[in-house]
Amino acid sequence: MAELLKTALIYDFDGTLARGNMQEVTFIPSVGMDIGDFWGEADKLTRSADGDNILMYMQLMLLRSRQNDQVITRRMLAEHGQDVKLFDGLKSDLTATGWFERINAKGREYGLDIEHYIISAGLEEMIEGCPIRDEFHHVFASKFAYDDHGTAIWPAVGVNYTTKTQYLFRINKGVLNHYDHERINKFIPDDERRIPFERMIFLGDGDTDVPTMKMMHTKGGYSIAVYDPLNREKDQKKIYNLISEDRVNFVAAADYREGQPLDLIVKGLIGRIAINSGTMPSMD
Repeated sequence: MAELLKTALIYDFDGTLARGNMQEVTFIPSVGMDIGDFWGEADKLTRSADGDNILMYMQLMLLRSRQNDQVITRRMLAEHGQDVKLFDGLKSDLTATGWFERINAKGREYGLDIEHYIISAGLEEMIEGCPIRDEFHHVFASKFAYDDHGTAIWPAVGVNYTTKTQYLFRINKGVLNHYDHERINKFIPDDERRIPFERMIFLGDGDTDVPTMKMMHTKGGYSIAVYDPLNREKDQKKIYNLISEDRVNFVAAADYREGQPLDLIVKGLIGRIAINSGTMPSMD
């Protein structure tokens, strides 16, 4: 049997796999703040420091936790991540097979080994606690640095809208860390790269995903913009702009149930990748 070809499905997290921002579910209320007030204060800090908004919201998390006599640890953040509101269809239940199992099976049927990745401005530690973490080959996300006692002391990584694009190259070259700049900048012929862009599909929802979507689109991969089915009217203008500006290949509701448009689109793209790669089994 021929070796299955590595193929990557890459996801943003907030607004793509889960409704809203992960910090809003339990963390922000735990430090006694209203959700709007927290993001408003983070925006003010960003503007006053002329800083990066990802790093500044992380700094605000540390500040508000200390003011409420709380200590941020990996375990605490993972516990907050357990309650993220995942979109329908991602997890298996008694009545339906979950998204990852279905997509992986379709990949194998077409001669492809599907690997799932996250590239997110949200927190790696919270994603570690979410119910679907084990489905991902690797997670690239913002995260804290910790002291010897396991207490978060400073933002270690901030993944923003421009830095997201570098992680496509890390997946492309098989460099699954944040720190190794030598390997990521080293020239590697296209046919020696672990997963070519032509075998990548990116799913995202927000403005921070636009450069990543555009890069995927221009590099020969595929990009899908998803939107919350409950906020369709609110997101329509953004959706229209993404299509009219030729930034994405497809748009669909973030509904991962079998037979829904997103399910059909991704399975169709897997089939297209298989045809282009010569792994599609003969229908004879």
